[in-house]
Amino acid sequence: MRILQLIPIMAISLAVSGCQYDENREGIYKENGNTLNVTDTNELNNGNDNKESFGYVRHQKSPTAGTEKTILTTPAINREKTADIISRLAVQLPNVNDAATLVTDEEVLVVYDADSNDRFETADQVKRTAASVVPRYFHIYVSDNPYLINEIETYSTLDGDSANIDRNIDQIIQRMRKSPQGRKLSNSENENGEEYGERNTMPNQKNR
Repeated sequence: MRILQLIPIMAISLAVSGCQYDENREGIYKENGNTLNVTDTNELNNGNDNKESFGYVRHQKSPTAGTEKTILTTPAINREKTADIISRLAVQLPNVNDAATLVTDEEVLVVYDADSNDRFETADQVKRTAASVVPRYFHIYVSDNPYLINEIETYSTLDGDSANIDRNIDQIIQRMRKSPQGRKLSNSENENGEEYGERNTMPNQKNR
């Protein structure tokens, strides 16, 4: 008899627990149901800067077809910080003593000063260092001509809407390509990460 009396109580407890589970489950899908955040947002805003912690974020498509197109946008990178990271990493490479980086909306220009005996190999290392930092769609150009450092610096205050910016960037890119560019990045791309046929691609460039 006592067992029979406990059954209704257990059923109520399970129902309450089930409700709590559903509430917690909904809480994981904050905002639009696409982002699952592991770290509580309060911890992100209270000044707790734990540089030793890993970073983890998970995204899922919305269960409603087409919703993610209006909600999810391509994250914009901080070009100044990206340029800083690339330059810092570049000067840690063997024989590279100075490095300046310009990041545009789709290009990375790295000019460096090196005392390397193998210009091609150093160029490849600098380029792949930059490629490890930026999104894959970026084109990367390098030069070991230190006189171009001041030239790319003149573009640091400009943006994609500046007058004649595309033509000017193309001109300095052609000058940079007189220096070794390293190996091609893939079978479908040249050494600058351009797919063959793109606007900056120079035909008949030799790759080692």
